[in-house]
Amino acid sequence: MKRDFNEWLKTFKSSICDYGYYVDFEKVYGNVESIKVELNILNSLIGSKNIEDDFRKLIQEYPKILKCIPMLLAVRGREIYAIDGDGEYLFNFYKPNYTANEYIMFMHKTGLFYLISNHIINNLVDYVTGVEVGLDSNGRKNRGGHLMENLVEDYLIKAGLVKGETYFKEMKLSAIERKWNIDLSGISNQGKAEKRFDFVVKKGKTIYAIETNFYTGGGSKLNETARSYKTIALEAKEIDGFAFVWFTDGADGWKSARHNLEETFDVLDNMYCISDMENGIVKELFK
Repeated sequence: MKRDFNEWLKTFKSSICDYGYYVDFEKVYGNVESIKVELNILNSLIGSKNIEDDFRKLIQEYPKILKCIPMLLAVRGREIYAIDGDGEYLFNFYKPNYTANEYIMFMHKTGLFYLISNHIINNLVDYVTGVEVGLDSNGRKNRGGHLMENLVEDYLIKAGLVKGETYFKEMKLSAIERKWNIDLSGISNQGKAEKRFDFVVKKGKTIYAIETNFYTGGGSKLNETARSYKTIALEAKEIDGFAFVWFTDGADGWKSARHNLEETFDVLDNMYCISDMENGIVKELFK
């Protein structure tokens, strides 16, 4: 029975965020651990009544504490640039390039001395952990790009497939041809295009090449993807023992490119969304 595109599209989801999407705590803890000793040394400055002299003594005895300073300002890197009426500076915190007085000036003008000496914070390790959590939120875009891929892989595993045996990750056309002695020149434009699929499943006599994506916003890329996959779908139908599968979703993205998506939907039988996976399509497809 042919599926209804409009009803299928209504099942699309607006988000695909999993539990690890928001903060990569393992990365956060690792980054804090790498400077934990130095942060604990700097903790001796909290509540200091003579913070300039105390700081000067610390950087003389433990010069490595300087490498923690950028992170106190939520900056990743070894250098910080600053300019005002007193001059232009490029402070290096791994290879000190200014005098102790100039680093003291930096601490004053950035507000770090005020933060530390006035006991606004109680522990720099805890403070930097919070800073790292905030900075890690910038990595959500990169993590988001793999969420659909990760979700599909979860369902492949739940269907009983085994990585490296019955399913393979990120496989090029040429590698598929070599492994199973199949001619895919109809897809590769006689070997001129080297397409890479997110997953490849070998089940029975059929090789399934799988693409995955989730779109949170519109744009020309969606139309290009739909047209490209429509071409692959038509070309795949001419190859015995080979099938193309597309797992896609994203209500907010596809609503602006629904017509191109529908054109691909009309020619690609193995086109599924997250709702389909939740309803057992992966087990059914690869049983």
